Amino acid sequence: MKVEAYLFAGVALFFLATDVLYAVWSKEPAGIAALTVAFTMASLVAFFFGTTYRRKGIRPEDRKDAEIRERAGPLGFFPPQSAYPVLTAAGSAALAVGVVYGLWLVMIGLGVLAAGVFGLVFQFAGGGED
Repeated sequence: MKVEAYLFAGVALFFLATDVLYAVWSKEPAGIAALTVAFTMASLVAFFFGTTYRRKGIRPEDRKDAEIRERAGPLGFFPPQSAYPVLTAAGSAALAVGVVYGLWLVMIGLGVLAAGVFGLVFQFAGGGED
């Protein structure tokens, strides 16, 4: 992850330099805000990769002498069945359609979306399955 951290740090520095030059020459607020947000996001990703590298060290993918079996094993926990992704998608769709048809549908969409996201986040928080 060290290479990725350096890569995104370079991208962040590019956006910072571009932002400063754009702010000096253009003085247009929308472009300055967009470049500032791009700099912030690239910095956040670089920080994440750098922190992950410091915490976990070098990965097998980063070594030339690594074997494929070093990375083998369980990838993670994937729940076999859950209704929350469908609920989240329905809430997102209702929210998007609500932008066109009115605030009442936006509020319904926000409620359904919040319930779906809450369910996804806390589905297995209690230690047992849903």
